Amino acid sequence: MKKITMSAVALTAIMGSFSSVSAADGINILSDLQLKGEIRPRYENVNDHVTNHAKANAYTARTKLKVTGKLLDVDGLTASVGIISVNNFGSHTYNAADGNTYKDGSGNLYATVADPQKAMISNAEINYKTGDTVLHAGRGQVNLDNQRFIGTVGWRQLERSYDSVFVANNSVKNLSVLAAWVYGLQGVKSIPTANPGGTGLYGENTYDTNTVLLHAAYTVMPALKVTAYDYMISGFADTYGLALTGKIDAGAKLTYRAEYAKQANATMNIHSVNGTDGSGNPGYEGKADASYYNLDLGANISGVLVGANYEFLSGKNITEPAGGKTAFQTPLATGHKFNGWADEFLTTPDGGLVDANVRLGYKAKGFGKLLAVYHDFTADKKMNLNVGTGTADDLGSEIDAVYVNKIPGVNGLTGLLKYADYSKGNVGPTTDKQIFWAQLDYKFSTK
Repeated sequence: MKKITMSAVALTAIMGSFSSVSAADGINILSDLQLKGEIRPRYENVNDHVTNHAKANAYTARTKLKVTGKLLDVDGLTASVGIISVNNFGSHTYNAADGNTYKDGSGNLYATVADPQKAMISNAEINYKTGDTVLHAGRGQVNLDNQRFIGTVGWRQLERSYDSVFVANNSVKNLSVLAAWVYGLQGVKSIPTANPGGTGLYGENTYDTNTVLLHAAYTVMPALKVTAYDYMISGFADTYGLALTGKIDAGAKLTYRAEYAKQANATMNIHSVNGTDGSGNPGYEGKADASYYNLDLGANISGVLVGANYEFLSGKNITEPAGGKTAFQTPLATGHKFNGWADEFLTTPDGGLVDANVRLGYKAKGFGKLLAVYHDFTADKKMNLNVGTGTADDLGSEIDAVYVNKIPGVNGLTGLLKYADYSKGNVGPTTDKQIFWAQLDYKFSTK
């Protein structure tokens, strides 16, 4: 690890030499450079129980580097450039949702682990801070609120970046507001269109969009924060809602969330031809009529973590005509955080999704954090049975567990063990699924 840190310092020193190159008037182009980095090796094993599928064994490593510096000697003006690279060391005992397919010696298709070997520019941005206002232009990461609707999917090795222009302001005490125009996505792409920007989940090119994000949060007191938002995702839907959150110290440390949102027809349009979805795919009309709510209560009692959550994403009747009701979808969410770590419900079933879950864990300095979660999944509306005739609403259940702790003796190094076990219901996903992860995460910086 010392060698890695020394390499990071050396890289910064080299880049610092470029910052001494000045314009004719003696102004530095870049100065006060700072390097932030991450190296994250991971093993992921997936057994999806699909006929003619083989278990996936993915050995991948993520490397992230981001350099930020003062631009043109202007106070408050900074520029950042970053890269992210995922390497699988030549191992193809998994499929990565990138359009390529790999099979074992018996001709069985390996299960999916959505971490392709790929490199991309994750940051290419200019930011200007003046007083309580920040102006941003370029490529960077956007995580809003709890990432239920707008996030970077940081759990995946090749996380999402947003090409955007935004203004953020907090000049009013306890109030923060943000207005953004997103003109492209890179990395994980999950807008519900057919193969946006290329083949597979990741595609080959930046996926163009024309999306507006509006977000405001006002902290009334520690026990009450009010958040309002309107996410106008081009060609898909407008999602607008209100969330109440807070922290209460009543012997035990309590947290809560009460949230409601609606989806309606899209206000914004993708730069499209003849009403297609922006990728040349006909028939996607961007219609939406759905609702969402989330109720959560958690407690930390001397390190013992307990909580209960109820999340509702509405669905449609199986007899619903085209252009009518739709299921509530969250295409730009960090979906892995919600509805089970097996990722069986990154897309909401047509019948909707009700996730009633409870959690129990323990957290303490030196011990780290141990957490287990049990999910019970049902559909909002009856769906056709996977086997036989008739309808039902049982979407299955899942048990998740994670242990994370800092590695002693190495500053910035964290270890993680994680497990997800999904059991199918009589509608929805048709097979059980188990996933196991073992991961190290080393973060470093020059300041």
